[in-house]
Amino acid sequence: MPDGQHFYRYDSYDRALVAERVAQFRDQVRRRLSGELTEDQFKPLRLTNGLYLQLHAYMLRIAIPYGTLSSRQLRKLAEISRRFDRGYGHFTTRQNLQLNWIKLEEAPDALAALAEVDMHAIQTSGNLIRNVTADHFAGAAVDEIEDPRIWCEIVRQWSTLHPEFSFLPRKFKIAITGSPNDRAAVRVHDVGLRLWRNEAGEVGFEVIVGGGLGRTPMIGKTLRAFLPKDELLAYLEATLRVYNQYGRRDNLYKSRIKILVHEIGVEKMREDVEAEFAAIRDGALRLPAETIEAIARQFAGPALRKRPAIEPAVEALRLENPAFAQWLKSNVAPHRVPGHAIVTASLKPAGAPPGDASAAQMEGVADIAERYSQAEIRVSHEQNLVLPHVAVADLPDVWRALDRLGFAEANVGKITDIIACPGLDYCALANARSIPVAQRLSTHFAEIARQHDIGDLKIKISGCINACGHHHVGHIGILGVDKNGVELYQLTLGGDVDFGQTALGTILGPAVGADRVVEAVDALVATYLDNRTAGERFVDTVRRVGLQPFKERVYAAV
Repeated sequence: MPDGQHFYRYDSYDRALVAERVAQFRDQVRRRLSGELTEDQFKPLRLTNGLYLQLHAYMLRIAIPYGTLSSRQLRKLAEISRRFDRGYGHFTTRQNLQLNWIKLEEAPDALAALAEVDMHAIQTSGNLIRNVTADHFAGAAVDEIEDPRIWCEIVRQWSTLHPEFSFLPRKFKIAITGSPNDRAAVRVHDVGLRLWRNEAGEVGFEVIVGGGLGRTPMIGKTLRAFLPKDELLAYLEATLRVYNQYGRRDNLYKSRIKILVHEIGVEKMREDVEAEFAAIRDGALRLPAETIEAIARQFAGPALRKRPAIEPAVEALRLENPAFAQWLKSNVAPHRVPGHAIVTASLKPAGAPPGDASAAQMEGVADIAERYSQAEIRVSHEQNLVLPHVAVADLPDVWRALDRLGFAEANVGKITDIIACPGLDYCALANARSIPVAQRLSTHFAEIARQHDIGDLKIKISGCINACGHHHVGHIGILGVDKNGVELYQLTLGGDVDFGQTALGTILGPAVGADRVVEAVDALVATYLDNRTAGERFVDTVRRVGLQPFKERVYAAV
């Protein structure tokens, strides 16, 4: 069996740090349970270990750096969810896993179990640099310039328990892509990094700053068009220092770096960052070539041998089985090694909560990964799981195995591949429920042939203005709002995160009741089908014809 470790391996320093953090937290929990610590005293301590107090119970957010897991780690997540929770977990848009029913007295044991497989919950909450996310096809994609996970790992090591950035004005999120096709949504992060090759053939970073969603959504602006790779940490350090110095701490709603960039302007932000950068660029943060190479070696992909790109048995099944053909079309992407493919396991079966997986399903995916995908799994920010290294000849077996788990829905990128936050079913901040709305929509549009006819359409649902469901950048965005104790849903159209086309959705009109959301989305889809041209996506039709035809149809229907 492959060892599944085609990514960073913890060393003795990493393991000592995680073990010490577990011991420290165990003592903090003991003092909280004994009454030595009040909840106000305990809150910042638990949050820095990823433990939230939600509506009904504690929630543990587990870090999955750059969304990469070994099968051994996924099995441990299944074990922890069964032992300490209710036998399932929720994969999030930050490539993390959340357990929603953790008992406080058992939380240290859960963290200790994570440490057994080099995992933790450090910096999954708090006003610091959160889990760094990446393209979930990293290291396998045909269009990739360079594996972004190398740089995610470098940023992880630099940012973990960084003393200067442990008490920022607000949480800070970084995403990195190594592809011209942005699968990491870099323009809606506090800092987005895009690897690209300049005219001289050099690979470096476009540094994008000041993106973000939430109460005041903004698209990030380019701070530096091309940054040499060895200067990355110094430039990030300079950017964080400027933010740490000038970011608003007096107003929670104006504390993110996007507000700072908006208020002082990108030119002033660039001037201040470049001045700080000039003072430190040649110091200890300049990355030696041997350090970069040492980390890059750990991300060397598995030794896959070239195979035929077309397998007769696969083609025969595709022609005789429409369900398999649809799955190949929507859930299978090209791999950089001929004769291999990238498979997305949809965690969005009809009527199910998006992003949820039971312990048994996690173990089942681990089994499939061990047999067919070099024991490696990815978590996507669309809340699905990815098998990055599957031989084309094995696709029928992988499809059947995923189907037995309920994860072979041929809907990736389609209308039922919905992103949704936990909403008012779990979250103390939410105004409205997200999961039931997603379930009703996925049930209504469950017919796969209809989904494929509708084509590429991304629905994203948030239960409050904090926008954990990324509704601002959904082709159709749905935001839960509360009006006099009644849950209503505001619709936006035209959002997108594709690179070069990143856009925030526009509010369609008055919010609609929970019982009218499906009707409204049905009306939006019908308007699109009536107006589309050949090969035109939903979001492209919205851009071409404008909102008015959609608005008229929706409000006539509801």
